[in-house]
Amino acid sequence: MPRGGARVVSGPAPDPMALRRNRPSDKAGWTLLPYEGRPGLPPEWPLTEPTDRELRLWDELWERPQAVMWEELSQEFEVALFVRCLAEAEQPDAKVDVRKLARQYLDSLGLSVQGMLRNRWKISPGEPGTVPTVVESGAEEPGPRRKSARDRMKVVPFRGQGA
Repeated sequence: MPRGGARVVSGPAPDPMALRRNRPSDKAGWTLLPYEGRPGLPPEWPLTEPTDRELRLWDELWERPQAVMWEELSQEFEVALFVRCLAEAEQPDAKVDVRKLARQYLDSLGLSVQGMLRNRWKISPGEPGTVPTVVESGAEEPGPRRKSARDRMKVVPFRGQGA
């Protein structure tokens, strides 16, 4: 068992609202996913014969905003394996290892908060009926809603002795 040192997901997840924005890791930028999810039909099921539950999960997952990136990255097999694992993990007698694997898939596919942060994905704010587009990495994004700490600093004139 390795001891010490960095791990793949060690340390805090990236924060898109961090005040310090000149980190080398921030150069990749954040991807804005569409609020309404991925349009169209899901891809063909890539694994062996699916169960009814697997097909329902498959259809539901491919409607999510994250599915835009899965399609772009050709992750049909990963999503299908997650669906199969999740359907098994839902069973009352499921083994702990299967449930752990389902949790890992949630993170790697950006279906958890931590997974969204690690993948540098954000879901665009939107209203039902509007379809925002995906922002390419490195593209300009709207700034933070509130002023930064630097902007909130007030300059007070110095009053020397005798003033």
